[in-house]
Amino acid sequence: MTSAAAFPAPVVLWSKPAEERAGKPLLVLLHGYGANEEDLLSLADLLPQEFVVASVRAPMVSGAGYTWFPLTASIDYSLEAVKDAASYVEDWLDSVRPDHPSVTLLGFSMGMALATTLLRRRPADYAAVVGLSGFAVDAGGDPSFRDAELDGTVPVFWGRDQQDPVITPDKIEFTMGWVRKHVKLTKVLYTGMWHGINQQEIGHVSEFLTHGVLAK
Repeated sequence: MTSAAAFPAPVVLWSKPAEERAGKPLLVLLHGYGANEEDLLSLADLLPQEFVVASVRAPMVSGAGYTWFPLTASIDYSLEAVKDAASYVEDWLDSVRPDHPSVTLLGFSMGMALATTLLRRRPADYAAVVGLSGFAVDAGGDPSFRDAELDGTVPVFWGRDQQDPVITPDKIEFTMGWVRKHVKLTKVLYTGMWHGINQQEIGHVSEFLTHGVLAK
């Protein structure tokens, strides 16, 4: 297993130059399996411009892209590897967080698993989470997941297609139970999107960020 300390320095693409970032709310994009930091950055133009957007590359090579943690043939994972990936992002976030009044996470697929893990490890650190076509990990009572501190007040958007062929039913079932118990959920189902993102969903995410983060 690779510890977070052994990972390379994060590669991050920003929506604004360095001199225009300070004082703006931060939106962090976490891509899916086999993608990279360029994959979601185009969303920045479609989301509220009050945010400065940072798209982070996952630390592990996977084919032509990158992954936050290894997956088995049955799309399963090691909880320790998930925690290593979370530590990797937390270390980077700690270096930039002082420049921003709030931090919101947006993760696609595996990126949603990481985004929800980050929230569960440091519940007070995030203004909101957006999860697209993804899931939350079953932490099995691991004490580093502080679910008991999530009292249903953190806004979480979860968008998915019920016909998504990638995310397995057991992951959906666990995620459904977790979100209903611990966060302020906005859940939207789409048709014909499969394992992806569509324009309608991005419109909903934009509204969610406007009302759930910027209006506070």
